[in-house]
Amino acid sequence: MPSQRFALYNNLSPAAKAGLLMIAASAMFAWMNVTVRLCADYIPAPQLAFFRCFFSLIFMLPWIARYGISSLKTQRIKLYSLRSLLAAVSMLCWFTAVTMIPLAEATALSFTGPLFATAGAALILRETVGWRRWSAVAVGFIGVLIVIRPGAATLSTGAMLALASALMAAAGMLMVKSLSRTEPAPAIVAYMMIYLTPIMLVPALPVWVWPKLELLPYLIVLGIFGALAHVCLTRALAVADTSLVMPFDYLRLPVIALMAYLMFAEVPTIWTWIGGGVIALSTMYIAHREMMRRRKPVALEIPPVS
Repeated sequence: MPSQRFALYNNLSPAAKAGLLMIAASAMFAWMNVTVRLCADYIPAPQLAFFRCFFSLIFMLPWIARYGISSLKTQRIKLYSLRSLLAAVSMLCWFTAVTMIPLAEATALSFTGPLFATAGAALILRETVGWRRWSAVAVGFIGVLIVIRPGAATLSTGAMLALASALMAAAGMLMVKSLSRTEPAPAIVAYMMIYLTPIMLVPALPVWVWPKLELLPYLIVLGIFGALAHVCLTRALAVADTSLVMPFDYLRLPVIALMAYLMFAEVPTIWTWIGGGVIALSTMYIAHREMMRRRKPVALEIPPVS
């Protein structure tokens, strides 16, 4: 029976495979964020980030044991190292943000990653970005202003941290796309956890509190779901173009909004939905333009962002 299920999966198109993987990743990311919120009253955010990495690493150990240390052999250790440092900053910002602002608002702001990636490609990588994509970036950041409404109240620290997390995650995602061309998805996740576990211990130690025994299952789930979500995300990026993968990522907003309502009675404001929708549409348009640009024959091809 398992072989039949895998046969069905293997017969799917790359777009269908990527869609299923991203749906699974979205659900697990949502549960991970709910778990962070449930534990935040008892365990500081930096320590939660450490436990997320530690139990993810424990979860990955059977895979490492099965395939051996040789499965982690790579020629791209510098890229792994840089990606892990960016992921560490992104994770610290994100775990702190979801303890400070509504989950739906934080999720909507996390959609700004592709906007930062497009701007970074133009300003840092010197890639040619046309006026249409720059216009989409501008519209996307208008969506950010709709979500956070800086004129309605003091700009919250949580919102700024969510945006900082998205910025770091955008840079990391470009590296994941590059790594997925030569590295297996479990190895990419395993390397991240091998690096991140000791890195995250540094900010966790000054605020360390020993968790109650009844919180242990939540911390284990946090690590397992975090690892599985990144495996699904990395695999999705390996089997399909980012432009096909990205739209499925927006499932996170309705999923996390439903969970936040059921678990914490959080009702997203109309501004969160409108702003999140504007951000999502602008990033999908950027993905569409990027896909069209790659298909367009040119005499001298400009390397893609990934």
